[in-house]
Amino acid sequence: MLQIAIAMVLFFVMMFGIGFILNMLMKTTWFPIYLFVIVLVPLYIWSTWDRGLSFTANFSEFTFVDWLPVVAALVGAYVSGYAIRALRIGGYKMF
Repeated sequence: MLQIAIAMVLFFVMMFGIGFILNMLMKTTWFPIYLFVIVLVPLYIWSTWDRGLSFTANFSEFTFVDWLPVVAALVGAYVSGYAIRALRIGGYKMF
């Protein structure tokens, strides 16, 4: 239980940091969320895919614990976009 809590915090902070830097460099607010959903989630599913199992059996292998860090990372990407948007509204031109 402690490992999943640490993993969730780690993935949240990691995706927040990466998203914040991407938002600063590319001047886009929600790009990290799109990147996460289009690239990272399918990459995670592909890397854990067992070719010996059927399609439904592969997806039933994922448990709640497998998806918790994914959701935490998605929330981190969203919070980074929200933080950048709040800084832009606040008048910070760098962001």
